[in-house]
Amino acid sequence: MQPKLIIHGGAGSSLHGKGGVEAVRKSLYSVLEEVYSLLLSGTSAKEAVIRGCQLLEDDPRFNSGTGSVLQSDGQIRMSASLMDGASQCFSGVINVSRVKNPIDLAQFLQSSPDRVLSDSGSAELARELQVPTYDALTDLRLQEWIQERQGNFQKAMAGVVAEPELAEAGSAGRGTIGVVALDTQGRLAAGTSTGGKGFERIGRVSDSAMPAGNYATRNAAVSCTGIGEDIIDECLAAKIVIRVTDGMSLEDAMRRSFIEAEQNKRDLGAIALDVTGAIAWGKTSEVILVAYHDGEKMADTLELPFGMEVGVI
Repeated sequence: MQPKLIIHGGAGSSLHGKGGVEAVRKSLYSVLEEVYSLLLSGTSAKEAVIRGCQLLEDDPRFNSGTGSVLQSDGQIRMSASLMDGASQCFSGVINVSRVKNPIDLAQFLQSSPDRVLSDSGSAELARELQVPTYDALTDLRLQEWIQERQGNFQKAMAGVVAEPELAEAGSAGRGTIGVVALDTQGRLAAGTSTGGKGFERIGRVSDSAMPAGNYATRNAAVSCTGIGEDIIDECLAAKIVIRVTDGMSLEDAMRRSFIEAEQNKRDLGAIALDVTGAIAWGKTSEVILVAYHDGEKMADTLELPFGMEVGVI
């Protein structure tokens, strides 16, 4: 089967500034190139998703892994999940600190009887696995937090892209990264990772380690981005996948779900694949940072008009 791949680097309200679009495009396309070559060589969808998430977590431009935003107390707490559609197995970690790649912990938990761990459990797992301690803090994220502290945290969330020009342009963010893959055997998988909203209350849990934000079966797979509470309220990823599993086309499932989200005034986005190889993305936010490989070429959504959009290929 012709493999397919779609990734995202978050959603937001602007993507302007010198070199902003091209810099983000370069980052996303470099991930597409490496991960798609793995799929072509026969790598499973699950392994491809893990590698894609690692690469995006390692890019300080995005809000996951290195480059994660700081919470209200100045600490970084990250969440990530992985779902293998072939086995319909979900695993994840919530509010983990001082690890480089939270998706690696989610990967380990795929074979565990206890597959979703919170902060203390995630920390204990990292110690058991002897995962090296890692400081994900970047200067840009620290400066972002200092500015907000001086303003008594008036912003609802931090910037989706860590880039000085974008910060100066007032970029608001709903940052997360995600990868959805279809492999040569027709298997699907989805992975999602985030540093959170930024400036949030200690203990807040995002959608990224829930089926609301990351879900896959043998029929379809979805990764979400946006305001986590809105995604949870819509149970967006699971809703789309279940609609496809129940017989809807991916296009109809996406359109119906995003019309509902728009009516409910949600701020979110999603990427999706189905077992036929259909590629889809949708947003109610102004911008969603999506790139995909359809088997012939790479393309993206970085310069689409603002407002609700659903695209299916």
